[in-house]
Amino acid sequence: MKIKFGSFIVDGRGKIGGHVASKNRGGAYLRTKVSPINPQTTRQAAVRSQLTGYAQGFRSLTASAIAAWNSAVANFTKTDIFGDIKQPSGINLYIKLNMNLEQVGGTPLTTPPLPGDVPAVDSVSLVADSSPQTFTITFGPSPVPANTAFIIEATPGVSAGKSFVKSEYRQIGYLAAAATSPSASISDYTTVFGSLVAGQKVFVRLTPVNTATGQRGLALAAETIVL
Repeated sequence: MKIKFGSFIVDGRGKIGGHVASKNRGGAYLRTKVSPINPQTTRQAAVRSQLTGYAQGFRSLTASAIAAWNSAVANFTKTDIFGDIKQPSGINLYIKLNMNLEQVGGTPLTTPPLPGDVPAVDSVSLVADSSPQTFTITFGPSPVPANTAFIIEATPGVSAGKSFVKSEYRQIGYLAAAATSPSASISDYTTVFGSLVAGQKVFVRLTPVNTATGQRGLALAAETIVL
């Protein structure tokens, strides 16, 4: 949880009542004190490997290239939930944009891009069937616009009454520019999650990425009960 201090209390650090107050580039925040766990899943290992690889890649850039990334952060500022302007560091911007591009098979960036438009996903719906096994995503706009790709994320089958699945999403593929709706994605789904089970609920989420800049747009999700 993010927090914003006022004129009397201007900062906070340490633990109190099971909570920890701290601060990073995004501002002050409050989190629940927990004992960290390390499940060492395949996905966790893959993400760590990506982060390490891009961090090393940034450090291997020329001094002028690193300076360019550090200067480019002014073009990628955003407003946080308090209305304050925040901007990433040069290395964070480099890693973020390149990891987005890797998710859609894009070419890694070595020089910072100028910000560009990210076409929105304006509609998405899902039909899933256990017999025969089908997982069909209908989306718009169709075809996927030029210089754009849609990341496809889905969840495993969950209880029909479950609605909060933010931590359950996993990428199963992506839709490249010019891909048309609908997308029959059952092989991608079963590779990650296995067979669909009738009566369970599944979710799908599409996130647009500008394949020239690595910028992400807003995700749009849909859900359905498996037939």
